[in-house]
Amino acid sequence: MKPTEDSFLERNAIIVKAAIIFFLVLLLLIPSTMIQGLIEEREIRKDDAIREISSKWGERQTITGPVLTIPYLEFYKDTSKTVRQVTRYMHFLPDELQVNGQLFPEKRYRGIYEVVVYNSEVALKGNFPAIDFSNLGVPQENLRLKDAFISVGITDLRGIKEQVTLNWNDQKHSFNPGIASSDVLETGINSPVDLTRTTENAPYTFSLSLDLKGSDFLYFVPVGKETKVQIASQWQNPSFDGAFLPDQRQVSEAGFTANWKVLHLNRNFPQQWKGGSYTIDDAAFGVNLLLPIDSYQKSMRSVKYAILFIGLTFLIFFFIELLHKRSVHPFQYVLIGLALCVFYTLLVSISEYTNFNIAYLIASVMTIGLVTIYTFSVFSSRKLAALVGGTLVILYAYIFTIIQLQDFALLMGSIGLFVILALVMYYSRKVDWYNIGRKVMDEPSTSTVAVE
Repeated sequence: MKPTEDSFLERNAIIVKAAIIFFLVLLLLIPSTMIQGLIEEREIRKDDAIREISSKWGERQTITGPVLTIPYLEFYKDTSKTVRQVTRYMHFLPDELQVNGQLFPEKRYRGIYEVVVYNSEVALKGNFPAIDFSNLGVPQENLRLKDAFISVGITDLRGIKEQVTLNWNDQKHSFNPGIASSDVLETGINSPVDLTRTTENAPYTFSLSLDLKGSDFLYFVPVGKETKVQIASQWQNPSFDGAFLPDQRQVSEAGFTANWKVLHLNRNFPQQWKGGSYTIDDAAFGVNLLLPIDSYQKSMRSVKYAILFIGLTFLIFFFIELLHKRSVHPFQYVLIGLALCVFYTLLVSISEYTNFNIAYLIASVMTIGLVTIYTFSVFSSRKLAALVGGTLVILYAYIFTIIQLQDFALLMGSIGLFVILALVMYYSRKVDWYNIGRKVMDEPSTSTVAVE
């Protein structure tokens, strides 16, 4: 029975070897998955560092307003037929709102992590229309015009650097912290304005300036019937985001300028309403101060090609075994696969201290050099070592190109896989797969090269 079993194994040695290699490829996906977990962990630590600095400096800021609010009394009868009163609020938005802002970004560090924060100078001015109190649906005697107030929504009040003063019809009013009514805004500042002293049918003009600290982005809510926003900064990597993109923008090495114009017809809330009938934050827009492309995102994208690296490298060694009658032990396959996996840990760790492109170059040179030298020690052939090394150079360069071309990654990946499949089909077209085991059995056996 033993000679029969030996002859069966020798006759199907190639199939068994291919099955072992396929199993090793799947097995090596475990460390690649662990590396993905490592990248996610490092990214979480970076986010924690960003939150820590932002919590002390100032969070992401969204400026909303100003909003004019007039309290009024509403009477109702309870279950015991007793007449009771409750204070309600009606809210008015400006006809014209102009915002001019200047951003002064700074880079702060927490350990090895870099965070973008900013100081800003924002000037708001405009006017509210004259209010026709007869059309409000509320008896004039129920209006508390003396208790009217202006509110400006600010996401994080810790970012306010200087006292804020409201110029209301050429009169100065100081802002107080907090919001008297949460119908429209959740956090911000307010200033009382006495509407009983204003001229009938006259518009209300306003202006105010904010010295505001924040991090990451600065947004605005277009509360004006016509809202114009102009932002300028020396930051070279802005991302314009939110519900509206700028009508005009210029980005250069000297910085950027951006201009928005938003009409009340472009958003889904009116110029005046009662109570908390509308949510206006969905219309926010602004600028995000991006750092250069996150190395963790690029590392995560590259590690997703681990199966391609490992599978193609193992396929090259498998064809060397077939076509050059050399033998590679499964343990040697494992060492080569682990070297390819270590590339990603090198990439992540080095990219935390330098540019991602430089980190990719260093990690790929180290990995290609290690695998090439090991190939030479296994086969004692410079030609085969050069073949493996050259293939890895092409593969690493190809993956680097895919990572850089985000919009065309799928197209380039599909074309690359097609080319790889075509090459495999071309070089395997003359392999006699049915008789290859018999040929190996008839030829003198080649001993497995030991690991040096």
